[in-house]
Amino acid sequence: MSTTPPEERPNPDEAIARARAARAKMAAALTEGQEPDPDEPLGWQPIWKRPRTPKSKAAKAELRKQRKRLQGAGKRRLAASQSRRPRSRQNRIGNAAARRDARALSRVRHSNAWLW
Repeated sequence: MSTTPPEERPNPDEAIARARAARAKMAAALTEGQEPDPDEPLGWQPIWKRPRTPKSKAAKAELRKQRKRLQGAGKRRLAASQSRRPRSRQNRIGNAAARRDARALSRVRHSNAWLW
């Protein structure tokens, strides 16, 4: 395992001294000109910080059509998934009287009473 000779190793005290000397310069650079001039062109900014540009009527109509198309697709997708979902038997039969009838009918079906 080779280690760096001591004369090539950076001295941590020197690095700390350099950082302390540069601290004032960094602070001055940060405080000056934090707010850009209004006429100065801005660099890249996240979308939520950009000024809002007004949309034309055609662009608004296009967005409206797109929204309607996407909503329709969502409704169709929901309807397709709902129709594929298996329903429980209890849910299909509905009220209690119909359930009782179905129970009686199934008892008759599973017994051999109808054979005689």
